[in-house]
Amino acid sequence: MPDVPCALVDWPAAVRLIESKYPPIDLFEDLADPEDWELLAAAEAKTNPRIAETIGNLDLVPLDRRVSGPGASYVMAPFTHCSFDRPGRFHDGSFGAYYAAHNFKTAVAEVTHHQAIRLADSRDEPGWISDMRELIGAVRAELIDVRGGGFERLLSPGDYAQSQSFARERRDAGANGIVYPSVRNPGGHCVVAFWPNVVARPVQGRHFRYHWNGTRIDMIHEVRLDGKGPAFRLEA
Repeated sequence: MPDVPCALVDWPAAVRLIESKYPPIDLFEDLADPEDWELLAAAEAKTNPRIAETIGNLDLVPLDRRVSGPGASYVMAPFTHCSFDRPGRFHDGSFGAYYAAHNFKTAVAEVTHHQAIRLADSRDEPGWISDMRELIGAVRAELIDVRGGGFERLLSPGDYAQSQSFARERRDAGANGIVYPSVRNPGGHCVVAFWPNVVARPVQGRHFRYHWNGTRIDMIHEVRLDGKGPAFRLEA
């Protein structure tokens, strides 16, 4: 593999799509000082035994890498709720990661691909499923850049062994994250942040519902209170 370059990534409105049931964690929103989190969590756990499940594992995020305030839950949750059952291209589940795309089209392509795999494995019946919410936030950070030639082994459509190993080594060496070409939307770009403070706290955008046709996700529908949200057909 060639020498690994770095690049300043400056995306004012990176897009991330997550399931709407993703747990909002008020602790991260309300407390300004992350130093207090463990103490508060311990106190809350005495009256609410489910607090640990809600907050996740705070030990996975060093104190100087934590974020708080409005929108912090969306950034902290992927790091405190990581699991070997939910690995990704650049994380194996032993640590968390925050993925986002340069634009909405790329975010949809990435998310619908993985959702379709899950739905096929579970043999879900066709219909409207997977309520999702859109998060929009800035990314301005020095990231490892694997968008050039020589990094094809990190971009395998289905085998993440080498990309996970690469990411773990780079993270252990102190890297902030990686910018890479989207595998699901040719021409698109994505980032993965290794720590919460690499990205700005996002704001919530639109809500969507996905349609599963039994083989793939073929349509998404914007959910609005007036019921007049547009629908978008996805190319096969």
